[in-house]
Amino acid sequence: MKKLIERAKRRSKVKRRIRSQISGTAERPRVSVFRSNKHFYAQVIDDVQAITLASVASGQNDFKGEVGNRSCAKKCGEKMGLLLKDKKVKTVVFDRNGFIYHGIVKEFADALRDQGIIL
Repeated sequence: MKKLIERAKRRSKVKRRIRSQISGTAERPRVSVFRSNKHFYAQVIDDVQAITLASVASGQNDFKGEVGNRSCAKKCGEKMGLLLKDKKVKTVVFDRNGFIYHGIVKEFADALRDQGIIL
């Protein structure tokens, strides 16, 4: 149990450090990701106005049958790319939210790039 608490503290510390350096604007919003053991979540945020422009989650009806794996993150990235194109957003700031840029998080970012979004 102590190891889990230490891991959560370490991720929280990294998350605070990352958020102190990046911020989203209307022209270049922030894409924040979160992954749990079961699901993957992402949202596009304009920090200046404090509003969420778009969001996608693997628990939605579009992703039935797939939970917490790379293919699900890739589908989330493709859907997020389409939502951003509809909002006419071409460039974003990527907030990995304290997670290592590897595996599921990387797969999501690559799927966004494949849709033409510049990170």
